[in-house]
Amino acid sequence: MDLQDKEIFPGEILPVVIIGNGPSGICLSYLLSGYTPYLSPEASHPNPLLHSKLGKQPHLSLLEQDLEYLCEGLEGRSSNPVAVLFDSLLLPDSDFGLDYSSPLEWRYEPERAVPHLVLGKGPLGGAWHAMEGSMLTLSLANWMELPGLKLKDWLRDKRRNVRNDRATPAEIASYYQHYVSQMSMEKNFACGATVTSVTREPGNQNGLPPCWRVMGLQCREVEELGDGSSVMQEVPFSLLAHNVVLATGTHDIPARLGIEGESLPFVCHSFWELEATISCGELNQSSDPVLVVGAGLTAADAVLAAHHLNTPVYHAFRRSVTDPDLIFNQLPKVLYPEYHKVHQMMTQQQHHQPSHPTQDHTQNPHHHSNLSSPSHFSSSSPSSYPGYLSFPHHRVVAFRPDQKCILESDSGQRTVVQVSKALVLIGAHPNLSFLHDNGRLLGIDPREPISCRRNPIEVDPFTNKVVAADWPGMYAMGPLVGENFVRFLKGGALAIASDLAKRQREGGEWGDRWVDRQVPAQTEAEVCVVDS
Repeated sequence: MDLQDKEIFPGEILPVVIIGNGPSGICLSYLLSGYTPYLSPEASHPNPLLHSKLGKQPHLSLLEQDLEYLCEGLEGRSSNPVAVLFDSLLLPDSDFGLDYSSPLEWRYEPERAVPHLVLGKGPLGGAWHAMEGSMLTLSLANWMELPGLKLKDWLRDKRRNVRNDRATPAEIASYYQHYVSQMSMEKNFACGATVTSVTREPGNQNGLPPCWRVMGLQCREVEELGDGSSVMQEVPFSLLAHNVVLATGTHDIPARLGIEGESLPFVCHSFWELEATISCGELNQSSDPVLVVGAGLTAADAVLAAHHLNTPVYHAFRRSVTDPDLIFNQLPKVLYPEYHKVHQMMTQQQHHQPSHPTQDHTQNPHHHSNLSSPSHFSSSSPSSYPGYLSFPHHRVVAFRPDQKCILESDSGQRTVVQVSKALVLIGAHPNLSFLHDNGRLLGIDPREPISCRRNPIEVDPFTNKVVAADWPGMYAMGPLVGENFVRFLKGGALAIASDLAKRQREGGEWGDRWVDRQVPAQTEAEVCVVDS
């Protein structure tokens, strides 16, 4: 998977470079590799209007049809119309627990393939390799699969007893690696490649048209002289592309509170730091409490991990436990019992503010015998959870060097808690350092940093073209545009592949140049694809 092994000539302009090798990049690579969806002649869709629309031109692939027309009238759990369309075609009526077969059939048509290269910092599968390997995914297993390879069938071959319809992140990561191999797409992927710069080349009089230059470093094994041993080195690369797709995900940079003491050594910003602490045996039932800040699923995973060790837990979050936007209030209890348990803990085991106004109320349990004391871990419910205390409507004001944390309620009352560790798990931002101003100008609000929930990259809903891009040929997909679930990010791949196919049918700028591989000698001398 070394870039130097790719069949790319000096000065050659690739039709498409995809930055990010997670499920977004993999799915788009599948569609660009010649795998083409059609309406199966024998199939029907439970939505009669959609089936009627698809049936009007059954000889045309989905990539050749008017996506905006097909999307009209469809409703789903995504704000992206093409995501709703593709999800409806891949998993008809799955929101209602129904198991309709997809009306799509996939044909391999290599003549439709668009040459492309997928760059990823780590192994195939992206952030799924960084997730805790034993916990269950939020989504049902079939929602995590990519077109052409049933995840349930693959899981059944991997483990004898499938206890439920959810998989572990480790299984999902392995599935994505197997998927690329099964579809013979390895040649399109370069792993260990960190992009450091994406800029626009204006073109020149020597025949080089305007295009994108993608530069970075790839980690490779390089043979040492003498004893034949090899070492890892970062080798620079430089690619030219007509189109660039941003598919990096948003898990690179943990979000921070921006408060005093946040850089102290006992303050962590990722679940994996908690895992490392647990592996080293630093936490047990006699430890001071762990403070978990945040009300998302990663924060819930941290609560469960610490609670499993009988380590006491303080849990602070800004929302109310009854807030309908709280993720726990949107999950079916039957499918997600572990998260329902955390929500019960958050609800039943709440910190009760003193009735008299105090500015600094201190709780400092040093011994396990104090944990169930009503003055420290009280509950208004008989089904309490010893060793856990939630702080709804609270924010962290400061962390102190003596490992005390100051919490403040919405009413302004403060509580000081003594902790062994503090985990700030309030989301993450993508690493778009290879773009000007970290890509900030591409967001819906150009004044704010890019984030999946608060400020995604603004794209055209039917092509996924970046609206604020200064030049044509830039697309974005996946969490960068607000699609945080694999189930719906596949719609972005369909939108991009469809737009590229349309441009190619209309006389796309890359077809002849790529096929003929004729590059002017001046350009060859001027542009180096891979520097060594």
